[in-house]
Amino acid sequence: MATLSIPEEHKLLLEVFEGPLDLLLYLIKKNEVDIYNIPISTIADQYMEYLDLMRMLDLNIAGEFLVMAATLMLIKSRMLLPPDQRPEGVEEAEEEDPRWELVRQLIEYRKFKEAASFLQDREMLQENVFAQGFTDVEAAAEPGLHIEEVGIFDLISALNSAMKRLPTESLATIFATTLSVSDKIESIMTMLRDKKQLSFSALFEGMATRQEIVCSFLALLELIRLKQLRVAQDQQFGDISVALAEQ
Repeated sequence: MATLSIPEEHKLLLEVFEGPLDLLLYLIKKNEVDIYNIPISTIADQYMEYLDLMRMLDLNIAGEFLVMAATLMLIKSRMLLPPDQRPEGVEEAEEEDPRWELVRQLIEYRKFKEAASFLQDREMLQENVFAQGFTDVEAAAEPGLHIEEVGIFDLISALNSAMKRLPTESLATIFATTLSVSDKIESIMTMLRDKKQLSFSALFEGMATRQEIVCSFLALLELIRLKQLRVAQDQQFGDISVALAEQ
């Protein structure tokens, strides 16, 4: 993917709480592939595509993402080697499937994530348990969008789709574009005050340059961080809905 130079005043550094194993698990689930039989070429190419987008957005990318990228490229190259060119000193089982160590890491990490999620659910359940003598209080349903959690990789995936729909830009178009994240923040808020709720794709309709899409995406992330907007999906990997947060 070609790099996009974003002026310094347009950049927005955000923390990425998920790590490289989270991204791999996301891609495996999205592609509906067997974790024990990962199509490493496909997953590695998609991983690099997401990594390029994260770099372009100037997100804080931890070194672990780059280490994983190198690991994926190494596994991919080893799987392409003919049998007579296998490296010496490697055990036969590992020779046959260089993906095994990565699969083991993914399975162990997924177990820890599932355990952490279970404990978090138990903690939330316990918060609604009251000792004898207290009045039973039932929490009301949260207003607004009430759906699957939307993570950073869901948003980057939607951004990737929007970018791919763009026609090829000329250099004159790119350098003639003058945009700021603050302008896009105001534009998004105006749209949502009128419409109340929009799909992610609708927010980017009519945009003709990558720079405009990137500025709009960074504005969206900033509004989410400030809890001005809520994003949700009616199903996993489905279209993302954007709405004003309940005050």
